[in-house]
Amino acid sequence: MTDGTSRRDSAILALADGRVFHGEAYGARGVTVGEVCFNTSLTGYQEILTDPSYTDQIMTFTYPHIGNVGINDADMEADTVSVRGLIIRAPARITSNYRSENHLEAWLAERNVVGLCDIDTRALVRHLRDHGAQNGVIASNGMSEEDAIAMARQWEGLEGRDLVGQVSCQKVKSWDIGSYHLVTTSFHTPELKKHVVAFDFGCKRNIFRKLVDRGLRVSIVPANTSAADVLALQPDGIFLSNGPGDPAAVTYAVDTIRKLLDSNIPIFGICMGHQLLSQSLGMSTFKLKFGHRGGNHPVKDLTTGKVEITSQNHGFAVVDADIPAHVEITHRSLFDGTVEGLKVKNKPIFSVQYHPEASPGPHDADYLFDRFNDFIQA
Repeated sequence: MTDGTSRRDSAILALADGRVFHGEAYGARGVTVGEVCFNTSLTGYQEILTDPSYTDQIMTFTYPHIGNVGINDADMEADTVSVRGLIIRAPARITSNYRSENHLEAWLAERNVVGLCDIDTRALVRHLRDHGAQNGVIASNGMSEEDAIAMARQWEGLEGRDLVGQVSCQKVKSWDIGSYHLVTTSFHTPELKKHVVAFDFGCKRNIFRKLVDRGLRVSIVPANTSAADVLALQPDGIFLSNGPGDPAAVTYAVDTIRKLLDSNIPIFGICMGHQLLSQSLGMSTFKLKFGHRGGNHPVKDLTTGKVEITSQNHGFAVVDADIPAHVEITHRSLFDGTVEGLKVKNKPIFSVQYHPEASPGPHDADYLFDRFNDFIQA
């Protein structure tokens, strides 16, 4: 690491298509391999880095100045850093925020996360937009360009891989903490009356907080929990979380969700949960060219005609064909028209591809948690 004025160690980013970017080391020193993607959010780098949905990805931030507000425990979305690597343009020399507890680079180094800074992130993002997200290697240990390119080409990538099993909890847990209040610098703890069972496919903590804010006690269950075990917990609602990897590879969860569809219990899915619910209804998924990742994505609610600005993070989407007669598409992306939401007709079952819990991002879609709660209370 450096104080921001001295010269850093050199480092490279090598992509599987042979493109190489030169920069300087940031965070831990060494080598890392992953799928190189980009996120257009202006804020929330800590929440993004700790979101399990980014497992096995090397994240590029399009916003140039990263690290200025530091790191704090309250904004963690999971216990660990989920990304395999980080790419930024201009690291902050000074951390300036009253909630900061650590410097971003020191925090990454402590967690052995290899990063790269001082490269032309705009050129990299344009390359990814033209050629698609692809395998890449960050190396700050003197590895040659040729060896780094070869390593990127040999890595297995994300398509066809079940990463949910790597990040899901291993036993049932309870959650009763609501949202963080900046004024009181404490978490909200309301009275909890109804009970939600949440599948942990790689869930962000802010989703649980949003549920608790509405008086819902949350039981978090492993991704491979059976339908019978879920029903034995006597839930008033079932939540299907976000998560990483290829949804087509998580067949066990699809089978479980399919068995729960006839339970008449309200079901709400977000991101990976939306994709798994779609598959349980007879639809399929595909890999996007470079994914949707950022906090400024416009989505149209087809049922109201309103447009929401949403937070998004997904590399796969639901195929817009062979929509079952009992399923209604409720939301579409205004960027590329892909499916962003659906509901089962005449049942309290719905899902969205984006992230209404934000953290980071706009709160336009917060109403979806109210809708879920209304179904539960009915």
